[in-house]
Amino acid sequence: MAYENFGFEVDSDGIALITWDMPGRSMNVLSQGSMGDMGDIIEKIMSDDGIKGAVLTSGKAAFCAGADLSMMGGQAGGGDGAQSKEERVKALYENNLKFNMLLRGLETCGKPVAAAINGTALGGGLEVTLACHYRVVGDNPKTQLGLPESKVGLLPGGGGTQRLPRLIGAGAALPLLLQGTALKPAKAAEMGIVHKLAAPGEEVAAAKEWLKEALKQEKIKVGKKGPEVLPAALQPWDQPNYRIPGGGPQDKASQVFTIGNAQLRKTTHGNFPAQTYIMSAVYEGIQVPMEAGLRIETRYFTKLLMDPRSKAMIRSLFLSMQELNKGARRPQGVAPFKVKKLGILGAGMMGSGVAYVSAQAGMEVVLLDTEQANADKGKAYSEKLLDKAISKGKSTEEKKADLLGRIKATTSFDDLDGCDLVIEAVFENRDIKAEVTKKSEPKLAEGGIFGSNTSTLPITGLAEASAKPENFIGVHFFSPVDKMQLVEIILGAKTSEETLAKAMDYVAQIRKTPIVVNDSRGFYTSRCFGTYVSEGIAMLTDGIEPAIIENVGKMTGMPVAPLALNDEVALDLAYKVREQTKKDLGDKYVEGPADKLLEKMVVELGRVGKKAGKGFYDYPQDGKKRLWPGLKELVGSNKGGEDVDVEELKKRFLYIQALEAARCFEEQVVTDVRDADVGAILGWGFAPWTGGPLSLIDMVGADTFVKECDALAQKYGDRFKPNNLLRDMAAKGDNFYTRFAPQKEKAAA
Repeated sequence: MAYENFGFEVDSDGIALITWDMPGRSMNVLSQGSMGDMGDIIEKIMSDDGIKGAVLTSGKAAFCAGADLSMMGGQAGGGDGAQSKEERVKALYENNLKFNMLLRGLETCGKPVAAAINGTALGGGLEVTLACHYRVVGDNPKTQLGLPESKVGLLPGGGGTQRLPRLIGAGAALPLLLQGTALKPAKAAEMGIVHKLAAPGEEVAAAKEWLKEALKQEKIKVGKKGPEVLPAALQPWDQPNYRIPGGGPQDKASQVFTIGNAQLRKTTHGNFPAQTYIMSAVYEGIQVPMEAGLRIETRYFTKLLMDPRSKAMIRSLFLSMQELNKGARRPQGVAPFKVKKLGILGAGMMGSGVAYVSAQAGMEVVLLDTEQANADKGKAYSEKLLDKAISKGKSTEEKKADLLGRIKATTSFDDLDGCDLVIEAVFENRDIKAEVTKKSEPKLAEGGIFGSNTSTLPITGLAEASAKPENFIGVHFFSPVDKMQLVEIILGAKTSEETLAKAMDYVAQIRKTPIVVNDSRGFYTSRCFGTYVSEGIAMLTDGIEPAIIENVGKMTGMPVAPLALNDEVALDLAYKVREQTKKDLGDKYVEGPADKLLEKMVVELGRVGKKAGKGFYDYPQDGKKRLWPGLKELVGSNKGGEDVDVEELKKRFLYIQALEAARCFEEQVVTDVRDADVGAILGWGFAPWTGGPLSLIDMVGADTFVKECDALAQKYGDRFKPNNLLRDMAAKGDNFYTRFAPQKEKAAA
């Protein structure tokens, strides 16, 4: 019998080789079609006496990327609107349980099945292998094994929360499940997730070798009335006298769950339902037989799919991000562009980081600064990163020498000759930027483009120094460049589509995620980010205790508290940007509630942030940072405990950012909902559980959001006043993802 998604052949030893190879896809995924084939194959293995055992492998470079999340995204958040909620819940539960029972059928088919994992197996792909009786994996350091579902708001729904703890113990399994950690083959073998490492390409042979030995075993009886089967055809948890490694929740592992729950609350603040449900599914599931545990897992999985937070996270953190990474915003009809030689002006922290990631991508890099010592220091940053990677076994001296050989530290503009792209990363000063633009632009190769890494200065104004403003574009990186995934591409008034396409091709070369925005002061990310840190200062002026402000900021899901973040960015930088904005806008500038306190901290007190050892926090050399004791007296903090409405403070933090994102959308600074939401999460860490600021507004509902913002505006001022777009959406019952729906491409992983 032929299968659409699998090859199937039986050798002379009665061993079936099942090769997963979905047509028309670069990777195998769990789809309705592949799961249907899988069910037929399991039935074939069970019923055909000529089949003694089976090996499951992949015909592609990776084993399986997981579930088809484009299908999952459609299910999440409620499903078919024509059904009642109860009908949707029942349909989701039954559909998801069907897959779980399919894999249960695989592991109880009565014949030994080995997984020959010849590449990355993530999510549902790994769960399929966990339902096999034996796992051998190719020892390729590029292969990843893991259950990453929690990163996109889901839990492993194919038995992962039940089999992994039963295999390696709850204490070892929970961190992998809760954090979505991916492991290299050697680590997976060390932890007991796979049984054997094989040389790449030898996985099937090693699996067949195990099967041949397994088939020589004497059969044993399962239970008093059960059938006789080979011991190798039984999972550990189906064998007599099985005990969970490390014990269960009622004995030795009780502390795992007691401490784990406390840590989970501390890190997630209850914002991420997936992590809570994973903990519950493991705790409840491993105390009952496997079939019951799988039903428990499916129940929690279904609850997650009905949660709008999960839908928002799947959409932004997987589907939208994948679409943007594949060039969804790249202009069509422009030939592919490859940067072979890159020039970077300014070897500071940002320029040095850009040099590293670009050299890592194979480019020849010219790192230019005014002093050779500065240029050399910038190159040394790459050396430092490489030494760290070598110490962790992630690189070698040979690779280090190769990468450093591609970076030329210099003070001469002549070294820029033939560059395909030059990126300036000098001080935020228009005159300096204009000077280096004029000096370096003539050195560009034919068809080359010029990029500015400015974070605040309008691109159209900077492009006035260019002889070819159509080839001038903003390429805004985030620090540290080697870790931050986002690049904000900014179009000036005269930037051509060809230049945009070329800039996006460069971002793809360095494997980062691009968003595209139009020119404005602060662009999109800096503008919205600024509202979060400013609101923290505004709360200080309201008399809120500093410690409460910091704790509430983190409770919203933001990665760093607002006053601490002010210190990290530097208060004097925020002050300079504000002064420049005042100068540029003149009478149109509207003073904010944070302005006077910011001026006092910088100008009068010299408390400019972490770099000076003093800001809103003190930074003693021999200890941890602590809130400056004089801050409460300076601002007259007198509101704490029962005087503070924590829920209102959380709304202030989240809503002020979402409002600014909506204003940017109305002003056409950002024109694609995917750019807005993905850019917010990757760029400044907007609470990931919301799916992004526009997703948050959709989740709350435009009507409710507008009413709540109006109430905040009455108490705290016009900065909370909703814009016309939001009022129109509220009146019409619209949301961003229906009114401004982007073209969706089918995605899978």
